[in-house]
Amino acid sequence: MTGLSLRLRRWLAAPALIASLLAAPTHAADVELPPVDEVFVLSAQATAHDRIEVRWKIADGYYLYRHRTSVQADAAFPGATLALPDGDKHRDEFFGDVETYRKQLVGALSGTPAADAQSTILTVKYQGCADAGVCYPPQMRRLRVVLPQAAASAGFGLGRKGAGLFGLGGKAGAVDAAPLPPEQAFASEVIALDGNTLLLRLTPAPGYYLYRDKLSVALDAGAGLSTALPTAGRLPKATSHHDEHFGDVAVYFDQVEIPLPVARTTPRAARGTLTLGLQGCQTDGICYPPMTRRLAVALPAGKVAPIEQPEAQAGTQAAIDTAAAAPVATPLAPEGAGAATTQPPPDQAVAPPQPAREAPPTQRTPGLLAALLLALGGGLILNLMPCVLPVLSLKALSLAQSGASRHGAGRHALAYTAGVLLSMLALGALALALRGAGLALGWGFQLQQPLVLAGLALVMFALGLSLSGLWHANVGIGQRGGALLQGDGIRADFFTGVLAVVLATPCTAPFMGAALAYAFTGPTAGALLVFLMLGLGLALPFLLIGFVPAFARLLPKPGAWMDTLKQLLAFPLYATAAWLVWVLAKLRGADAVGLWLAAAILLALAAWAWTRGRSGGARGWQALAVLTLLALAAPLSKLHALPRPQATTATATTDGLARVAWSEQKLADLRAQGRVVFVDMTADWCVTCKANEKAVFSRDRFRAALAAANAVYMVGDYTDVEPAITAYLQRHRAVGVPLYVVYPRDGGEGRILPTLLTPGMAEDALREAAR
Repeated sequence: MTGLSLRLRRWLAAPALIASLLAAPTHAADVELPPVDEVFVLSAQATAHDRIEVRWKIADGYYLYRHRTSVQADAAFPGATLALPDGDKHRDEFFGDVETYRKQLVGALSGTPAADAQSTILTVKYQGCADAGVCYPPQMRRLRVVLPQAAASAGFGLGRKGAGLFGLGGKAGAVDAAPLPPEQAFASEVIALDGNTLLLRLTPAPGYYLYRDKLSVALDAGAGLSTALPTAGRLPKATSHHDEHFGDVAVYFDQVEIPLPVARTTPRAARGTLTLGLQGCQTDGICYPPMTRRLAVALPAGKVAPIEQPEAQAGTQAAIDTAAAAPVATPLAPEGAGAATTQPPPDQAVAPPQPAREAPPTQRTPGLLAALLLALGGGLILNLMPCVLPVLSLKALSLAQSGASRHGAGRHALAYTAGVLLSMLALGALALALRGAGLALGWGFQLQQPLVLAGLALVMFALGLSLSGLWHANVGIGQRGGALLQGDGIRADFFTGVLAVVLATPCTAPFMGAALAYAFTGPTAGALLVFLMLGLGLALPFLLIGFVPAFARLLPKPGAWMDTLKQLLAFPLYATAAWLVWVLAKLRGADAVGLWLAAAILLALAAWAWTRGRSGGARGWQALAVLTLLALAAPLSKLHALPRPQATTATATTDGLARVAWSEQKLADLRAQGRVVFVDMTADWCVTCKANEKAVFSRDRFRAALAAANAVYMVGDYTDVEPAITAYLQRHRAVGVPLYVVYPRDGGEGRILPTLLTPGMAEDALREAAR
């Protein structure tokens, strides 16, 4: 799929207006840590009658916390005390003043062995992190160490029989065999039995078991496909087992096969990924941290079946409830990853519960007729949004200047409507095609692409220069001249409609969410009708002006004041260009702004040279304009090569509102703690998001409502392509941002709020969630 995405990028990256409608993201790979026993190599050896050395060999780029390290001996080595060397002292964001160890750590355990003791078993607990900002869960190992009275040389723990730890030497002394890698301990595969059924096969190795209630599945195979685990009563029979961590639980010791029904709204064959969550343990040994597997699936053609919300998915709320009551350690938050959660004492060494994929809040998808009416209303309201204001101002000025007859006004309106409808149809068709290819894109997706932002900003900048009188395109249409986007020609009307659609996508108007939800999950023909109706709503004001005399009479009479107004309208265009460049800076940093400024200077030079050549100057001016336009490719081509800015964490800001960066794991942890969570999925290019931030989230009323509900404000930044957020939006059937979900204290179903918020809506949702 990555090759397809790259090809689409290259094809759609041209800085032309039509091509800016499309750009396909590439999915960032998940960060994967190596096995913990390869990073922190543990061994122990008795160096004297009353002394045992415990060693950790620490890989480069990793470190251990001193306060998370402990060693306890059994009754064969009573009264043992652990001495650790001084570590690297620094201020930790989550634990305050801490000490850490790199390269290696040697701890000395001192005590007096029992008279008849031949060996002792050590319980070793520790926790470490990677410099990359990801931490391992707390670890626990048991090592048997041969004491000098029994043998001259000491053994090592966790080694294979007859060898030391990981084959480092020593005599037989291991109490347990080294734990298998997770992929060998718990094998998993998925098979498509037919177009509507998957078979999930899980095979624990001998001596290992899987928790039944820690299983979860989610199918990401594009729009219109979903699956869920059967309820607990319909899962294969499990074995009752008393677990030291969770008490009496149901587990699988042997291979288990679970049929998964697939609901779908399209009969076509599809490829996708089954995300599997699982957790298991070694019998009388270690417990593995929660695991997430991504298994590729290829579904043949199948029958259309409605998507139904499962009653309860094993591994979701049941896992959260169990984890909340059990003595389970919460994983250490990565350094710089945002606000820390409360950590348990270091003597708890079981891995944390996996982030639960909660059943999304139930939403009704409207039928086709309702979706069409909603799309018409949403498109009409888009005309009132700030995204479209610069373009509509240009077109209103053009109509007022022309003083056209009723017939002429109708022709202008139809040309503008054709531009809107065709571009909206193209946008919808390509978005649906990309989603069908596995690239989950939503409303406004093109503004996640640096080249699209740069190209749109240059278009708005060039239009502003034209209104300011710096240049005139003079693209003739018969005897009537007019600029491509400024003037009274049919071509100007058409391309104004195209630009209106492109600039409308950062905004989400009321009624649009439900209509687009149908478009992205319903039949293709109905989806395209929804996009056409959305375009019709956007073009409706100019159709009324063109064909209803009462509306046409509302336009002001032409006059000399038009020139002044035209020059004033250049400044909204400059403001729009500045906003787009600001979003570009968020995507690729200050270097991207520098490249855009270089391109803008070249564009201004080309416009000036073109106008000078057209007004009677030497032909060399026009050649200079063409060469300068070609030179624009140099700075623009470097945008995608720029690295993304360093991710910032969500913390308390100058407005006094504490923000926590969104992640599936943090959301699951907070819900397990019984906290109310207000999830805000936003983006810097989303005008509706910014309007809600100004009108609702930045006010004291919202902060007071959060405090009264003891709620956490969790923000997901979708400015750039983020696969985890894309999956979250898909799971909640959101067509883009903003998405607001409020999760209640009791762990129940979340509530989705409207895209356009009022302070009262947010307060009511928080108050209800806190009950």
